[in-house]
Amino acid sequence: MTGERDLRKLLHGMRPELNPGRYVFTTVPDGEVPGGVSPVVAVTEREGLTLVIPEAQALESGLAHDFVAGWITLRVHSSLDAVGLTAAVSLALTDAGVSCNVVAGFHHDHLFVPYARATEAVELLEALAAESG
Repeated sequence: MTGERDLRKLLHGMRPELNPGRYVFTTVPDGEVPGGVSPVVAVTEREGLTLVIPEAQALESGLAHDFVAGWITLRVHSSLDAVGLTAAVSLALTDAGVSCNVVAGFHHDHLFVPYARATEAVELLEALAAESG
């Protein structure tokens, strides 16, 4: 299942979708995901296991966390070796002063932006998609 590689098609068809909820970044030094926690992203680092989880789960589990984010999924099926999508999306958000953490999944790219600006970020990405058609 090869994803799209053409940048113009990727941008025009990205269909950004804001997932419901608030998400936070936390870390567990022992590398164990606590019970009751269902990460949407997990990254192993030397310092520990970074998790992106729903904020409510962090609060319930007593996990220290940082950066409350909205989670945007780009619905286009991008190829993992596509060139330029992350750069174009990042530039559009940078120009508006919106920080962004990007995670590539097998089928889609996922953006974690400040929760308070998540709707604005989707609108910026929709405008970028419209300009790319």
